[in-house]
Formats: sequence, structure tokens, C-alpha cells
Amino acid sequence: MQNPAALRPNLYRPAAAVSAASFFLLLLAGSSAFAQTAAPAGQAASCPGGNGGITLPSGFCATVFADNLGHVRHMVVAPNGVLYVNTWSGRYYHNVPPPPGGFLIALKDDKGAGKADVIRRFGPDIAHGSAGGTGIGYYKGAIYAEQNDKIVRYALPADSPVPSEPSQVVVSGLPLTGDHPMHPFIIDSQGDLYVDLGSPTNSCQIENRMPNSPGHQPCTELETRAGTWRYDANKTGQHFSAAERYVTGLRNGEGFAFDSSGRLFATQHGRDQLGQNFPRLYTSQQSAQQPAEEIVHEQKGADFGWPECYYDRFQKKLVLAPEYGGDGGKAVGVCAQKTPPIAAFPAHWAPNDLLIYSGTAFPTAYRGGAFVAFHGSWNRAPEPQGGYNVVFQPLKDGKAAGDFAVFADGFAGAVKEPGQAAFRPTGLAQGPDGALYISDDVHGRIWRVTYHGPAGAARAAAPATNTAAANTRPGPPEGLNPNADVNALPVPAGATKQQLALGQRIYLGETAGGTCSGCHGSDARGGPQAPSLVSGHYVVGNGSFQSIKQVVADGVPRPHDYEVPMPPKGGAPLSDSDVTAVAAYVWAIGHAAHH
Repeated sequence: MQNPAALRPNLYRPAAAVSAASFFLLLLAGSSAFAQTAAPAGQAASCPGGNGGITLPSGFCATVFADNLGHVRHMVVAPNGVLYVNTWSGRYYHNVPPPPGGFLIALKDDKGAGKADVIRRFGPDIAHGSAGGTGIGYYKGAIYAEQNDKIVRYALPADSPVPSEPSQVVVSGLPLTGDHPMHPFIIDSQGDLYVDLGSPTNSCQIENRMPNSPGHQPCTELETRAGTWRYDANKTGQHFSAAERYVTGLRNGEGFAFDSSGRLFATQHGRDQLGQNFPRLYTSQQSAQQPAEEIVHEQKGADFGWPECYYDRFQKKLVLAPEYGGDGGKAVGVCAQKTPPIAAFPAHWAPNDLLIYSGTAFPTAYRGGAFVAFHGSWNRAPEPQGGYNVVFQPLKDGKAAGDFAVFADGFAGAVKEPGQAAFRPTGLAQGPDGALYISDDVHGRIWRVTYHGPAGAARAAAPATNTAAANTRPGPPEGLNPNADVNALPVPAGATKQQLALGQRIYLGETAGGTCSGCHGSDARGGPQAPSLVSGHYVVGNGSFQSIKQVVADGVPRPHDYEVPMPPKGGAPLSDSDVTAVAAYVWAIGHAAHH
């Protein structure tokens, strides 16, 4: 039987990384295969281009394989070494026009220099109604790709990396609504096509992401969403229905991988906003650290618990969600009958892809283990955001075989936040030569990682990470200059400088459990979850002090152009005077440019 890993589409959160105790052990464990030690001086200089700006374990180097491709999501490498990627557009990226041409791209390194010198786009473009997608795969000489609500296939000619004939529709009618409209997938050696259909809501509440709103009983989303569906890659003309569901209770799967025994694994994005939606049960700090992100082992009929349950990484068990009678993490209830993950990671890091390494080019300690690409958090406020990295999780016999370690870091640059991150990992792929490819959906960069250490080495150190710098909260978010403070801001009529100062501290999460910066960014310039507050353009209300105060107090349950609703008071336990202070500060930073 052909290794199913060769056919995978190599796809599209306590502690800031590892727990303090585990991190300390990693630092000291010289006998560990993944001991956290500083990379030798000069390592970056020995790698062409300084690793393309990222940090890697000693002995590894990265080259920028391609850049500025658009919003690159998942990737797959064909047997002949051509790398195929899918790119995405639309509301998540603020409808910014994508690069011209089709959303699918074929990339080839003809010169062996670690860089794509052949880059060709194909498939429909935005003018022909496509918004691209996340999922992509290779099977029997054809490229399979997600396009809007479909998975299509393109037969590849022997003499060209791009198809010469139109695509055929394999599956159509896949749901596109709600919080998770993407359709990552994977194909095994028999042609079973497993596709992820993420949930349209955060936790199946009657009012999505609103405080104290209970969950639907039953959660009818599970009939058509929040699970993995199975189709046949050998057939065309299939249509989505509830009948093809393979597993359930998977809020948002995104990453798929097979191991050498043919076991299917997937990632799970844990739910958001425990504290913002249920402040009487969770503090903002607890909400920043729960629930875990996961790797699960998919077997037909498995139920991983969403929305009734979430995985508590500290208690190491599934517990009852507050929407379904949970009490803040003690009650278990029906969760005792659900399937737990095989590995867990810090909250809200957003695992967007999974790859089980089957090559021989990396040290033996990596073989058969899982790489996970973490897109990065937004819902860890008032704690520092986390993720924006690629980690390695050792596996054995389909289970975790030790703690994970950060493998590649530095993607975000100076600030780990959605609106300011330089790059955000989204996809992973393995080349026939054992090289590891990592994609980004901010600027469309792809890195190619190779190993140049001692032959037959049994271990390689994880990269040195400046955790102090990574966890330092950026300066004032008004964005005027790094040293600006509230004394430089205008004051709305009826407010005071003291209120502005309090509003700034709440905004940054320094007091009152404020979570504003999680969605709007510490620089208040916005991101995928919420608009800029410094642009002078008001998405809701008229921008007056009173209007802003009303918006903060009432929240925004149905945003115009964003997927994440804002709960009243941002989900924080703000008093009326706190609301006034935040409104004054938001008014001030929105008017600062004209001051």
C-alpha cells in the first residue's frame, strides 16, 4: 500500500508556549531530543538570507522559496517536486484585491537553488467569481482544490506543471456561512477524500458570542457542520449532504495528516471567549488560557465534544461548556463519553495545518512526529498573544510521546498580534527530498527548510526564543509615535485627562479585565476581527463621544464587515465609569491625527 502521507494535501491556543515547569525542563534536559538551547553564534549567517527572518533549531536553514503570492493557505508537493498552493481572498482579508491571475499556483525550483524560478497561476480568478480557498491535494496525477463551495480537480499533463483542460467538480454545495467557511481536505491512497466543515458559530449559542447566551438544544449545526465529511476522490458530481459525515464535534479542523500506519489525524481550534461570554465563571486570565488547541485521532463515528465540551489542558480532560451547564471547569457530564485529543497546546494559538514527517532528511528524532503551523491568537487579551510559530510534537503509536517544542519562530516580527504580525504560518508541506515548506497568508511568503547538521544526528536543539521580548506589551496604541502618551491626545467635551489615562489602561488590559486590544490591536489599527479605531472612519455609530460610549456599552452583536461580534463592554466587567473612560480614549485616538 502506498504511504498515504505522500498523498496528503499538507494543509489551512495556561501559558504563552509551554508551561513554566515544562519549559524549564526543556531548557535543562540535555539528553532530550528537543532540548531548548541557544543556536550557535553565526548560525543565521551560515544560512543564505538569514533564514528568511525566522529562527530554527541548530543545523536547520530556511530559504525564501517564493514571496508576495497573495494569501497563501495550504500546499501540496507532487511526486515530481512541483509545489502547488491554494490562495484565498474575501471578507477575512478585507476584500483587498488579490494578485492578478488564478488563485492556484504551481511553483518549481528548476535550478536547485532553494527558490522557485517557475511560478504559474491557474484556475478561475476573482473576475470569474472565484474567491480561492484553503484546501489543496494531489491524487492520481491530478490537483484537487477548494474553490468557493466546491472541491474540483485538474488533470495534469505530463509536459506542464499547470493543467491545460478545465476542472471537473468532485463535490459541490459545501457550506460557506459563518465563522469558519473554509474547506481543508486530505485524500488517502484509496481515494477517500476527507473534508473539514468548521462550525458557523463559536459555541452554538442562541446569540453567537454574546454574554450568557445558552447553547441551542440540540445543536443543529452538527447536522451539517463541525466535523469531517468523507467523499470519493475518484468520482465527480457529488453533492454535499448530512449523510457523508465521518466524525462530529470538531469545531474547526483545518489541518489533516496520515501517519505511516494510515491513521488519520486532525487539528482542532478550541472555542473562544469563555470569559467574555461568561464573566461570572471565568476571569479574563482564565479565558486567555483555556481551552486547549488539539490534535485528534479521527475514526469513523468519533465525537470530539464540541459544543458541549472543551478540553482543559491543565486538568487534562474534557469538561462541560458553560453554554451547556458547565460551572467554570469542574463539571464533566456528557463529556465523559466524548473522545479526548491525543495532544494539546496553549489556548487560542490557532493550529492551521498539520504534517507528520515521513522523510529521512531531518534527524531521526523528527521522523514520525507532527509539525503544527499555528496561525496566531487574538483572544488571549489581556495576556500577550501567542502562537505565530511552527511547533514539533513527538508521536509514537498514534499518541503524544512527550511535550511539544517550538521548531520555527519569528514569523510575526516585533509584535505578535493579528493586525501587526509580519507573517502568519498557515500551511505545511513535505518535498520528495524531505524538505519542509511553510506558508504565510499575510504577504504570501513560502519558506523551504532543510537540515545541514551532522549526518545521522539523533537530536537537534529547538530555537532560542526571546520570551521576554515576545511577551512585552507594545507601547501606546494611538500610533502617533512610540513615546506618545495620553497627554498628547485631544480630550472630548465632558471628559478629563484622567479618564483618558484610565481608558488607555483598560484598552491595553492593564486594569478592569479589558480585552479591547485583542480584536482592535494594541496599536488600535484593527485586524481580521475588528476595524481600526484610528482611521477616522466609523463602521458603527457616528463617531461622537456619546455614540462611542453607547457602542461600548451595548456591543456589536452583528458586525457589518467582520466575523466576530463584540459583546457588551467587550465582555469585560466594566463599570459605567469604565465605559466612559474607554469611550473617551477611543474618541481621542480617533481624533488624534487632527489634533
